[in-house]
Amino acid sequence: MNGEAEGRHEKAAAMPEGTGRNPEGAGCGASSMATARGHCGQERRDLMEAVVERGNMERALKRVMSNKGVPGVDGMRVEDLRGWLTRNWPALKEALLSGEYQPQAVKGVEIPKSGGGVRQLGIPTVVDRLIQQAMHQVLSPLFEPGFSESSYGFRPGRSAHQAVLKARDYVSEGHRWVVDMDLEKFFDRVNHDVLMARVARRVRDKRILRLIRRYLQAGLLQGGVESQRVEGTPQGGPLSPLLSNILLDDLDKELERRGHAFCRYADDCNIYVRTRRSGERVMAGVRRYLEERLKLRVNEAKSGVHRPWERKFLGYSMTWHKKPRLKVAPAVETRFRSTVRKLFREGRGRRLKDTIVTLKPKLLGFAAYFRLAEVKGTFEKLDEWLRHKLRAIIWRQWKRVHTRARNLMQRGLDEERAWKSATNGRGPWWNSRASHMNQAFPVKYFDNMGLLSLQRLICKFQCGT
Repeated sequence: MNGEAEGRHEKAAAMPEGTGRNPEGAGCGASSMATARGHCGQERRDLMEAVVERGNMERALKRVMSNKGVPGVDGMRVEDLRGWLTRNWPALKEALLSGEYQPQAVKGVEIPKSGGGVRQLGIPTVVDRLIQQAMHQVLSPLFEPGFSESSYGFRPGRSAHQAVLKARDYVSEGHRWVVDMDLEKFFDRVNHDVLMARVARRVRDKRILRLIRRYLQAGLLQGGVESQRVEGTPQGGPLSPLLSNILLDDLDKELERRGHAFCRYADDCNIYVRTRRSGERVMAGVRRYLEERLKLRVNEAKSGVHRPWERKFLGYSMTWHKKPRLKVAPAVETRFRSTVRKLFREGRGRRLKDTIVTLKPKLLGFAAYFRLAEVKGTFEKLDEWLRHKLRAIIWRQWKRVHTRARNLMQRGLDEERAWKSATNGRGPWWNSRASHMNQAFPVKYFDNMGLLSLQRLICKFQCGT
């Protein structure tokens, strides 16, 4: 989308719904949007009135309540928010309209990243989550129509799956080299002045601008110590995804101006070119643009110019064929196995059926996300691996030779073979792959226990049944 921002403002202001990952309940209040249709310029200067409008706040409250989440630094739970608003809404509304509201610090939480290291999250209080959600619902219709068609992250009606399919299309069209751009600690390195300048292009209400800056600069409480932030926008608040798209929209527009084929999902951007030489030239130009214009740094260790089938994008990779087929990236398969191993270790001593029940949401989520995969071998291998892991658990739980021999006979093995298998001196993993355990516990046994098959789940998702 290459139109001027001002030319699209009326269309943006008139949109009643839509923001974030899910458009439901994300628009401005009906009365506020009705005013916006006739007075676009005025609406942009009176955005705070739209934020505190009753219908908008009710939708924001519903979204925050449904998202649940942990308390912030003040300890208030989501379940307590409605009662708190009943007592304090008039004062909160007045503070917002007067521009005097001061956000509280965010709770710092570090979570491990899949590729190593940690990701810093900032958990706002539930009141600040409510305010940010209400602001998001008003601001998103102003910016959303101007965002690039090649931007897929945290936008209504768009998804990671759409980005992956578009990437495959680019490779099918002959763009068989990818410039894989990884921004170094993007959410921690956002320059506040650069970001606010871009927000101010569409927002004239100074109360909104001041409040966004206050959220950016709110203290980070971690380990009992509060530190002030001079850069970055920690992930965790409803506004962070929109702010990241506002900042990186300049990059999208620059890539469009240069005529590049690209897909961006949040801070994950892939640019598809026809030759390695073109890719290296694009990499140098984009790196220079990011550093000089947006004050962002490229992670040199994780970025590069490669064949698409040598890299992963949003968890997917693809084959080298002229018409490439999507597949689960090898690194993702390795991470999935690691997650399941950890789950099995935590469940030692538990009934096998309970372990299978614990596996169910992991398998459903994995299959739902990777339902676009056209290479099915990965799912077949993982199904076999899961059954081997479960057989190893059974073997380990039997412990004694006599118990193993008796149980193998109960499962249909003759006495001689049962005793020979029980006394082979091998470990659980070897025995889980041996013929005696496969005969004693065939695929049908695990089906009856409720173990989901990734192969069948993928088929079900792809067939829509």
